[in-house]
Amino acid sequence: MSSPIQNRIDFLVERAKKQNPSINEKKIRAAYECAAGAHEGQKRRNGEPYIIHPVAVAEIIVEMGLDTDSICAGLLHDCIEDTQFDYRAIENKFGTSVAELVDGVTRLGMLRYSKEQEQFEDLRKMFMAMAKDIRVILIKLADRLHNARTFQYLPERKQRDKALETMEIYAPIAHRLGMSRIKWELEDLSLKVLDPIGYQEIVDGLEKQSSQHEEFLSHIQHNISEKLGEAGIQHTISGRIKHIYSIYRKMYAQHKTINEIYDICAVRVIVDTVTDCYNVLGYVHDLYKPIPGRFKDYISTPKPNGYQSLHTTVIGREGIPFEIQIRTEEMHKMAEYGVAAHWKYKQGLDKVGNEQAFAWIRQLLEAQQDTEAEDFIKAIKVDLFADEVFVFTPKGDVVNMPAGATPIDLAYAIHSAVGNRMVGAKINGRIAPIDSQLKNGDIVEILTSKETHGPSRDWVKIVKTTEARNKIKQWFKKECREENIEQGKAELDRELRANLLYNGFYENDEVQKNALNKFSFNTIDELYAAIGYGGITVTKVINKVKDDVLKLRRAQEKAEKILQPQPEKKKSRSQSGVIVEGIDNCLVKFARCCTPIPGDDIIGFITRGYGVSIHRKDCVNVRNSGAKDEENRWVNVWWDEDVLDRKSERFSTGLQISTRNRIGVLSDVATLLAQSHVNVHELSARDLNDGFGVINAMVDVSGVAQLDNIINRLKNTKGVLDVTRMADGT
Repeated sequence: MSSPIQNRIDFLVERAKKQNPSINEKKIRAAYECAAGAHEGQKRRNGEPYIIHPVAVAEIIVEMGLDTDSICAGLLHDCIEDTQFDYRAIENKFGTSVAELVDGVTRLGMLRYSKEQEQFEDLRKMFMAMAKDIRVILIKLADRLHNARTFQYLPERKQRDKALETMEIYAPIAHRLGMSRIKWELEDLSLKVLDPIGYQEIVDGLEKQSSQHEEFLSHIQHNISEKLGEAGIQHTISGRIKHIYSIYRKMYAQHKTINEIYDICAVRVIVDTVTDCYNVLGYVHDLYKPIPGRFKDYISTPKPNGYQSLHTTVIGREGIPFEIQIRTEEMHKMAEYGVAAHWKYKQGLDKVGNEQAFAWIRQLLEAQQDTEAEDFIKAIKVDLFADEVFVFTPKGDVVNMPAGATPIDLAYAIHSAVGNRMVGAKINGRIAPIDSQLKNGDIVEILTSKETHGPSRDWVKIVKTTEARNKIKQWFKKECREENIEQGKAELDRELRANLLYNGFYENDEVQKNALNKFSFNTIDELYAAIGYGGITVTKVINKVKDDVLKLRRAQEKAEKILQPQPEKKKSRSQSGVIVEGIDNCLVKFARCCTPIPGDDIIGFITRGYGVSIHRKDCVNVRNSGAKDEENRWVNVWWDEDVLDRKSERFSTGLQISTRNRIGVLSDVATLLAQSHVNVHELSARDLNDGFGVINAMVDVSGVAQLDNIINRLKNTKGVLDVTRMADGT
């Protein structure tokens, strides 16, 4: 008797074979057996066997209509990260293509939704993976979709973090790739977590109106179907309620309740040919009155993600508006599954006609080369969320631009030379300001002159698209070097003086050298020029200079302190290894909050009845001590010179080791500590529930030098992300 999971695999294979008879059944079943063996014994948070997740991901991939290698990669996508299987094992068994897909998905799984600075490199890697093989992100979307379906099993904070990441990154990517079915489900599942009250309000409202909606849609479908039948047009028709997140956005944008939203019903008509699409539109407008301005022809002007359809909003006899979408079967598959539909119709993404669909990925990758982190993140979010407007050139060519784009954006979209020579623009035959926002249907003529001296610096703040912004910066970088140097130096000097860093920057070669190295410049003029043309913000430079100048000043203060007369140190050896100024043979104990060891800068605190407590000077309890009655209880202490010279005596200190969850990482850490010849008297580990973990260790060392050596060796251990001295003794 076969198991439920085995039955799902059988059904998965049969469905894949129906869609594509050339599917390699043997390879898919082998991938399942391999994944089942690798994940044996592992459980998901809901208690189910872990293999259910890879199978569910593979089912979504089959639903997309992808190829054999994609299905195999879906089954194996967690093997490299969570099991003993590595890239080489998968490559040997299933080929390079599957191994690269699994490796790509694994790398995307390591991305962390975080602050913009940290997010820059992660998103860049994601788009590079998409440009290399779009199947990587398709598999990742399938993985995220199934995880979103099980958000409820995560801790509450983790649910919100994952839902926000899904809403801000993965759902927009699905939209940009034309995968509306996945986009809507990701948004609905994320909304359920991010605003459960608002989500439930819409669900309850739709449930109360469900019978009215069914009756309304049934009546509409009957009328349209009857009319098209009389005209002899072959068709299929269906009705649906708009997605919850779509209704949610409309409610909050218009400040209405669910009962005040009327156009929540939609009808879709699918026909055989493009000609039939336009014929159906005519019959629909005969039956129902169209609402002016609510007709969109995405067949003649497809969206950038390849979406094609006719949209019209009409009013029925009941006075209720509703939307009708008209498209062919192929257009419908593209609307549902976007780029994934190419495997059904084009048999891959290397055919003619796909170049334009992915131009935006390449443009983003090109844009990041001369762009700072914040600008790149902003550009991605603008691009992913942007609504499009379609404008015409005087020759009738259609150009799509993001909402809010200006004639300058259009000029640079046509060619950089057009943008650089632009002196004005005509919109619908009339001279218009160059910062005008373009609207759908505008006919835009760019006015140019050979006499122009290039773009204005102010254009960088006006344009909407990253492409235009970068081309403007490139022009200034190339054509106005001397002017850039002059302007950049003036701007930098002004900020240096404002931050009291001028002398520190210009009087210390090391500070200048560090700043140039940080931003990859060879000379100070290159730095000035970059600031001048906008390649780097002066704030970035100031922050780096400030750090280096402060370090320099601290080093100088330390050197001056050494040259000052020091209190006479006791020559006799202390029992504790620490000498306390002005006190002989007192009880000394080492604070558990910071566990000082020989070589640390230390200070003493006179306790009531327990002698002197020794702290590191950077201890949080030292920094936060502000009570007046405690000011006189801090005393100077220093390590006995004999203790610093001896290597046999041991002092306890704590380490906090941040790790990525990996089988054997705790064993590797324990082995390394043993090889370092240190006594480990406490060792504990805990899972942080997000793919990371923490190992705490209390070790006995002779001093800072030995401890630093151990920390460096631990940082080179596979799976260890960081090692720090523990903030407390627990």
